[in-house]
Amino acid sequence: MPQVDNRRWWALGALMICLLTLGLDGTILNVALPTLATQIGASTSALQWILDAYILVFAGLLLPMGALGDRIGRKKLLLIGLAFFLVASVGAAYVTGAGELIAARALMGLGSAIMTPVALAILPVIFPPAERGRAISIMAAAMGAGVPLGPIVGGWLLDHFWWGSIFLVNVPVAIVGLIAAAFFIPESRDPSSRPVDILGGLLSVAGLVSLVYGVIEAPRRGWGDSVVLVALGVAVVLLGAFGIWESRYRYPMIDLGLFRRPRFLWGTVAATIGTFGLFGLLFTLPQFFQAVQGNDAFHTGLRLLPMMGGLVVGAGGADRIVKAIGTRIPVTAGLVVLTAALGLGATTTVDSGYGLIATWVALVGFGIGLALAPSMDAVLGELPAAQSGSGTALTMTLRQIGGALGVALLGSVLASSFRDRVDVSGLPGPAATAATDSVSGAVAVAGRLHDGALAASAHVAYVHAMDLVLVVCAVLTGLGAVLIAIALPARPAPPAAESEHELARVA
Repeated sequence: MPQVDNRRWWALGALMICLLTLGLDGTILNVALPTLATQIGASTSALQWILDAYILVFAGLLLPMGALGDRIGRKKLLLIGLAFFLVASVGAAYVTGAGELIAARALMGLGSAIMTPVALAILPVIFPPAERGRAISIMAAAMGAGVPLGPIVGGWLLDHFWWGSIFLVNVPVAIVGLIAAAFFIPESRDPSSRPVDILGGLLSVAGLVSLVYGVIEAPRRGWGDSVVLVALGVAVVLLGAFGIWESRYRYPMIDLGLFRRPRFLWGTVAATIGTFGLFGLLFTLPQFFQAVQGNDAFHTGLRLLPMMGGLVVGAGGADRIVKAIGTRIPVTAGLVVLTAALGLGATTTVDSGYGLIATWVALVGFGIGLALAPSMDAVLGELPAAQSGSGTALTMTLRQIGGALGVALLGSVLASSFRDRVDVSGLPGPAATAATDSVSGAVAVAGRLHDGALAASAHVAYVHAMDLVLVVCAVLTGLGAVLIAIALPARPAPPAAESEHELARVA
């Protein structure tokens, strides 16, 4: 049972600060990439690794860090993660070369991998079931707030200060988070003294890093490239070995039997599908605002604010709906709204006004908030308090992999569709290559050559490609809505049924 503490709402505030910090960092760096290219001489490859080093470390360490929190104490590990993130942020702000910045970003990924599963795992420990849904809704709003705020804050800082300020903005927030976590979050851990599953941890880290690396490299190298195929093949072998080891080891890092719990399984599926739909928007729309409509990063962030508003409204109302009618209907309804919003977004044209765009962006946020908060509540409600860290890490890892795979697949769709439609006839070879590489490249070439026809062609081609990506996302979220409507139980199993399930699982 959760250890209800009168300080729990203050503790929730501390957790919100932690996740808001991570949300900001997730989008603020993209704004600064052009500046980093000139200020520290980062090549295109180095810029990619500045982004990917964080993702690889974060995705690879989520599982073992969630399990470690269960064993050594979740509050303790949360403070360690915040400290890592704080030190790495200061280091990133004052580096002088791309290699140093890549190392700092990897360390920031470590801090994030520690904080994310532990922060969410604390919720079912300090909140009773009656309050957990509300707490999760608030956390979901905090996580979503960082998406549009990152470009807004980053754009403002780059306009007024040097590039390192985008990392220093993490420092006061992390310090406040450390103080608040130290005072208000109670310690919790698995009371049993189980040994650490070292082999399981090594297999999971190596397998996940290999998988995410292959997925990241696929859009650049091609899905048939030998490096991509080897990375994905190694991932299959290592993760297969991890699954076999976890199913046979007496003290596994992850209880794979959780997937036999329908609310855990389908809540995780719903959260992953919702994340995929969100990534479809975030992957395409900022480029539309910047390369097609000519906005800078700051104003792009402002134009994404309706999504945050929709998410806050959707997540805020989800708790009351779940209490009245259970989980299935709001999660299904959220995915249906998300599907409809993405479908509406797929009607966007080069000449579409912001009113249409703000409408479907707000609906995307509303659908994600309505679906995500109850699905995560269903997941957390299925976790024994002793395993809340490892169980949450498992869900977060699947969401992260789904997001990375989504970006890779959607990136391939976007690039292929754009390349097939942009008209580069008459351009010399290097210029044609740059123009077909991306909409930003095409607009840059058009500007240098004063070629209005090329710019117009690039705009039309990109919008068509964006609409195709949104259609793909809508199809997936629509199928997800059908599956959730059929398979996700509306409420937890009765205690008697749950006991029978546990007996069967142990047997």
